[in-house]
Amino acid sequence: MTESSHPFQTLTLSFIMDAVESQGFHCDCRLFALNSYENRVYQVGIEEGPPLITKFYRPGRWSDEQIAEEHSLCFELAEHELPVVPPIRNSYGESLFHYKAFRFSIYQRQGGHAPEFDNLDNLLILGRMLGRMHCIGAVRPFVHRPVLDAKSFGHESVALISERFIPAEYRASYSAITEQLLRSIEVKFAEVGPVSYIRAHGDCHAGNILWRDDAPHFVDFDDARNAPAVQDLWMMLSGERPRQIAQLETLIKGYREFYDFNSCELNLIEAFRTLRMLHYSAWLARRWGDPMFPHTFPWFNTVRYWGEHILQLREQLAALEEKSLELN
Repeated sequence: MTESSHPFQTLTLSFIMDAVESQGFHCDCRLFALNSYENRVYQVGIEEGPPLITKFYRPGRWSDEQIAEEHSLCFELAEHELPVVPPIRNSYGESLFHYKAFRFSIYQRQGGHAPEFDNLDNLLILGRMLGRMHCIGAVRPFVHRPVLDAKSFGHESVALISERFIPAEYRASYSAITEQLLRSIEVKFAEVGPVSYIRAHGDCHAGNILWRDDAPHFVDFDDARNAPAVQDLWMMLSGERPRQIAQLETLIKGYREFYDFNSCELNLIEAFRTLRMLHYSAWLARRWGDPMFPHTFPWFNTVRYWGEHILQLREQLAALEEKSLELN
């Protein structure tokens, strides 16, 4: 279902400052909204010290227990001196705060720029970092957070779009192509066999990695889920097949210095790419009642969009049927 009302309509300047000050900080009225659609994130100036980053969670998305698991993973990684940005804890050891109807967390501001994924030296460093992260993430699974699988990202996404969003003239085409895609994904998973699910970042794109002092700093674990290790690797690949293989080999070389990697998971790269495409459309659909979404994504839910989306899905079906990437 889409949202019927704007969940963040009460987040005024005064509200945000009052929430931050409820945790003992003194704001100086400097407030800057950062790019974030799922939640709302602000840089908040304080009277003593550098500005803080405050994240207000979208109501109804995660439970307190699920957010606590996200924070717990960040703390574990930080305790092992990994370059992540964990939330700030108050004197009671709490990191998830409540203010009126909202839940929020506070972070130290982290500077940096997006990493260059086409730089193999950078990828070697990223591989090492992910190997260390996954070594810790594999110690135990999330209990409350969900699994990234074909059901949640694939079947449920397709069901939502089919029921409420796809135009009548594209319904048959969308149904046919998604049925083929989901069947192909199930085949891919069956061919790989049992897959190890670990606590993964879940959304390792360039926007969630800040490069500073020749090292990556991982931020925004909001999409952390139980997932195969390859989920945190494939979004760093780009270019033609030979280039992707070179990138992949460099990533895995660094990764295996700290944690084992099951090469069979490479067969799931295009499956996860497909699931991300299906989930992205469903995510926009679920959030269409939030005024920020029609304003920011005006091209979504137009006849042209759905026509192009179906074409992209057909191209992705061809990619699923191609030979998977392999290490030399």
